[in-house]
Amino acid sequence: MTPSSLIAAMIAAAHDAGEGLKRDFAHLSSLRIETKAGLDDMFTAADLRAEETVRRHLAAIDPTFGFLGEEGGLVEGSDASNVWIVDPLDGTTNFLCGLPLFAVNIALVRDDEVVAGVTYVPMLNETFWAEEGSGAFLNGEPIRISPREGMIHAVLGVGIPFASKPRHEQFYVEMERLTQRISGIRRLGAGAIDMAYVACGRFDAYWEQSVSAWDMAAGVVIVREAGGLVTNTAGGRLDLNGGTVLAATPQIQAELLESLRPIEALTS
Repeated sequence: MTPSSLIAAMIAAAHDAGEGLKRDFAHLSSLRIETKAGLDDMFTAADLRAEETVRRHLAAIDPTFGFLGEEGGLVEGSDASNVWIVDPLDGTTNFLCGLPLFAVNIALVRDDEVVAGVTYVPMLNETFWAEEGSGAFLNGEPIRISPREGMIHAVLGVGIPFASKPRHEQFYVEMERLTQRISGIRRLGAGAIDMAYVACGRFDAYWEQSVSAWDMAAGVVIVREAGGLVTNTAGGRLDLNGGTVLAATPQIQAELLESLRPIEALTS
């Protein structure tokens, strides 16, 4: 499948940033590690270089669009309807540990709806993309969600809350509810890849209770165009800034939502 000019430009941006990340990945010992508000939230010059590379490419597409990047925050554009949402290095901890599961994540949001998305996994040479109404693809080949039926056959991806994240008690209860009912749970450490894996059928669902817009935005359109459902973890309309996400196949979504119901509801 030949991508549209928009998607082709987004892919070029992701690939250029990814090439830089590959070079930095080969010289991890020379990277200075810094932290954000939480001591467990790390970044390096690799993150900053990748974001600047993506920003430069996207400005050439349309300089009037806004730009929300994980590292640089929001730069408003004169076109208030269109905003790029970018995570230049999703999976920074993986990257710094020498694990090849990290991605460049680029999404275009128009009037609060994700209309195009690219997730590029440089070390695996996998490029996922989708544009609203045009299907979802992996390296040019169409992808669809898993056809597996029933929770007992499901393999789920999850974002586990780490030290500075909230809702640890909620996660403990979710594991208690789920582990005896499913085939497996995986924690990749990169939500962009988790969502891409739902889209191509490797996972049957992915959820996270504390997630940022740049981690999930591209995956929203990729999963939906592959036939999946994307909501918040209560099953409601997804708010990119709402902090939770559930991407799932229609076959298991309702049953999974029951297992993700908030523990606050049990005590109120």
